[in-house]
Amino acid sequence: MVKTACYIHIPFCDHKCIYCDFYSIITSDNIQSFLDCLKKEISYYAEKHSADRELISIFFGGGTPSLMEPDYISEILESIKKNFKVTNDAEISLETNPGTVSLEKLKMFRDAGINRVSVGIQSFDNNDLKFLTRIHNSETAIKTINDAAEAGFKNISLDLIFNLPGQTKKKWIKNLKQAVQLSVKHISAYSLILERGTILNKMVIDGKVKIADEDYDAELYQTTIDLITSNGFYQYEVSNFAKPGFECVHNNAYWHYTDYLGFGTSAHSFIDGKRWWNLSSLKMYIDKIEQYGNAVAGSETISPEKAINEYIMLELRSSGLNIKMFENRFGNEGRDWLKKKYPYFELLKDQNFVLIDDGLIKLTSKGYAVCDKILSEIL
Repeated sequence: MVKTACYIHIPFCDHKCIYCDFYSIITSDNIQSFLDCLKKEISYYAEKHSADRELISIFFGGGTPSLMEPDYISEILESIKKNFKVTNDAEISLETNPGTVSLEKLKMFRDAGINRVSVGIQSFDNNDLKFLTRIHNSETAIKTINDAAEAGFKNISLDLIFNLPGQTKKKWIKNLKQAVQLSVKHISAYSLILERGTILNKMVIDGKVKIADEDYDAELYQTTIDLITSNGFYQYEVSNFAKPGFECVHNNAYWHYTDYLGFGTSAHSFIDGKRWWNLSSLKMYIDKIEQYGNAVAGSETISPEKAINEYIMLELRSSGLNIKMFENRFGNEGRDWLKKKYPYFELLKDQNFVLIDDGLIKLTSKGYAVCDKILSEIL
């Protein structure tokens, strides 16, 4: 059986944050129609891919999946389990926004089959939250984590963003200290990225907001690594930290170039070396599903050269490049690539950017800080 991940994109939101570029809509229209089409899409791909596959993770992203009623999420899960083999220990995650859940609702999500919640806090500072146009405050954020623990969730993750406009190092450290004190097993800490088409990007272009330079961003990132890893977490990817045994199975599937199926608006899939993606528009998605059973907007077959580049990029961003696994996967092309690049890896080792030990090439914390630059040189 081929281990496969599954992503479900729920597009509905009650508010569009200024920095977000994920497909989302602020409406309650077509919620039932979307559910009906989602089940049709799941059934359509099950006929093609369910026979020799088992799902190791199911991840509800968005949008704001926690805005939905637990019965709605339960119905989607039932459809997946009816059409695909799901492992008994599958990780089933729900992106959750403070302000959209209560203790009782979290208990109902757990009863529905969710066993991991990823809470989009972004900051514990109320001024930061107001700037980001989040609907919650710091008190609500902390309460959501505590409620999730009380509801019985053993696997809780939270997201934070650093290098926000006006965010001092002192303020960021306060954020991190608050995060590690909570009942969480996983922390994602991302540098603010200006995405084209977002309100925030336009604010920066118009000169209304100023973003700190790369040196300050790198300083905050190193602070992030030092503080989180000194509190019982370890860094297993550029932006992700976990208590041992609580690495995100779903994210690891992406980073280790595992096959995945995506359902819903704008969702991407990657199966047997082919990648495809769905239409983003909810109306177009519904229309195409009703007609054809799928909502594919485009696709590509990954060339051997591109596959090697993508694999290297993902492995180095995460737990490191296992040389034996790389050569087994890519054969002579992989061996030739590694022979050509190995002197550069040796140079990076001498400069303490990578460790090379027991057949594994892994970035150090110093290497993680300049990961994009290293990858651009290698690839």
